[in-house]
Amino acid sequence: MAVQHFNAGSFNEAIASGTTLVDFWATWCGPCRMQAPILDAFEAEMGSEVKVGKVDVDEEPGIAQRFNIFSIPTIIVFKDGKEVARTVGVTDLNGLKRLAGA
Repeated sequence: MAVQHFNAGSFNEAIASGTTLVDFWATWCGPCRMQAPILDAFEAEMGSEVKVGKVDVDEEPGIAQRFNIFSIPTIIVFKDGKEVARTVGVTDLNGLKRLAGA
């Protein structure tokens, strides 16, 4: 399965159950572009255990505001709809695994 793109219509359902790692990003963000292949590698390795998705902060400002996203990339891990971990900036594969509790 590939990294999913969440929007206002799919976000709440996506994070509601299990573990979900969400990358808040934007197309114009250089560090976000650096994070993308790392996120793809994480999804390829951990996708059976952790849902992986992205939220474009320009397209979904309401979601970004709801979680107080001030800098991107910001990665948040949700477990059963509740935020359990957060990091800001480019995070390597091992850092994503630690963040997700893997």
